[in-house]
Amino acid sequence: MRKLAAVAGILATTVAGAPASAAPPDQTTAEAGNPFVSGWYADPDVAVYGGRYYVFPTASRPYDQQTFLDAFSSADLVTWTKHPNVLTTADVSWARRALWAPAPIERNGRYYLYFAANDIQSNAEPGGIGVAVADRPEGPYRDAIGRPLIAQFVNGAQPIDQDVFVDDDGQAYIYYGGWGHANVARLNSDMTSLGTFPDGATFKEITPSGYVEGPQMFKRGGVYYLMWSEGGWTGPNYSVAYAMSNSPTGPFTRLDRVLAQDPAVARGAGHNSVINVPGTDIWYIVYHRRPLSETDGNSRELAYDRMYFNPDGTIRRVTMLVKDNFADGNGYGWKTLGGTWTATGGQYRAGHSYGGKSLLDDNHTNAVHDADVTIGSGPGDAGLVFRATAAAVGTDAYRGYYAGITPRGEVLLGKADNNWTRLAGAPLTITPGRAYHLRVEAVGATIRVFVDDLTTPRITVTDSTYAAGRSGVRVYDTSASFDNVAITNR
Repeated sequence: MRKLAAVAGILATTVAGAPASAAPPDQTTAEAGNPFVSGWYADPDVAVYGGRYYVFPTASRPYDQQTFLDAFSSADLVTWTKHPNVLTTADVSWARRALWAPAPIERNGRYYLYFAANDIQSNAEPGGIGVAVADRPEGPYRDAIGRPLIAQFVNGAQPIDQDVFVDDDGQAYIYYGGWGHANVARLNSDMTSLGTFPDGATFKEITPSGYVEGPQMFKRGGVYYLMWSEGGWTGPNYSVAYAMSNSPTGPFTRLDRVLAQDPAVARGAGHNSVINVPGTDIWYIVYHRRPLSETDGNSRELAYDRMYFNPDGTIRRVTMLVKDNFADGNGYGWKTLGGTWTATGGQYRAGHSYGGKSLLDDNHTNAVHDADVTIGSGPGDAGLVFRATAAAVGTDAYRGYYAGITPRGEVLLGKADNNWTRLAGAPLTITPGRAYHLRVEAVGATIRVFVDDLTTPRITVTDSTYAAGRSGVRVYDTSASFDNVAITNR
């Protein structure tokens, strides 16, 4: 991945002397669910140290409360360990708030973390981009030079949103800039001072068309990729675009937008970094996004999805997939409404209740809904809720559809509006304790329900009562377990 390019070709990585895993993560998205960690975070940057993947984000909260940085690490991109307070303003004499966008890198056996602080609005204010150092990836980090590394506006660029990249020849670069301007500068080998370009300049402006903030650099196949964020960070249209060049200093000409909001999944998707799984051509884009039901600008969560390249090296547009196999042992992103719910043993388990449900914060219209459903104790049914609105605690306290299976020997489909209307049913032998793959295809007014056999529907109905809404799982007069939930736009 992109934080050290000490090896050639597609492998540009910050691995600290560790071999690639025998089973590298090869996923279509965060298969165990996005967000992949709990809490409001933004602006993630990444590194691979000692065979572990590290994510360093901004704590997403009002500026005066942004006085610390946390980190998260994982060996498999599934189960994450939180490392709190890896750097705080107490460790930086000149920083008091707005601790932003940490950028990690390892060099010469030490770990560096570049950060912005104070959100300065002019050259008369103290603050800018600093650098901290630690002896371990998880810190604690301490201010390395006792002052900002970049403390002034140059070429109109606010000194924020830094990214650090080391090229194959060992030359380090720092990319940064807000207020619609991007600069690049050379870092000396000590990683705590700026060098100069051959023409004597310290900074070069590299602003591509549409640039707003958040530059990110990586290298693949000898090509330099600059990514950046466009739009306003509090708005729904925050997004990521990119350029390609044969030089780390450009020129960078905008090619395409590669990540943007999906009104069915999340808004405000931007300020990204990328992971290249060491020794492979597997890439992920790591970014923040805002859940659909959230309106506060700081309500941002961390997510990642697979990033693919075309044969000519251009990046395909990223699809934000919705999956959860509960392998991480948590239910982040799910909202429970009645009943008892626990994520354990790689399943999402619901205790016996009369209508307990758990929903995602999505808004799908035409979609395919999948889940493995295992009926537990009780004579009732369990299954999928879809196109749900106005959801609350209560047996039928939502407006939307539900498809389920029951040990009474049936697959059923109905709709709710604080009462229950049966739409259809079909005979099916259901054995408690056995997993059944339940699929619902809801396209327009046509709803098809499949169980195990995904070629021939058990139920087909036409009903146009509900057009869009949230997706989830539900039990009625039974306990149940759910696994491999996925919702795919159709």
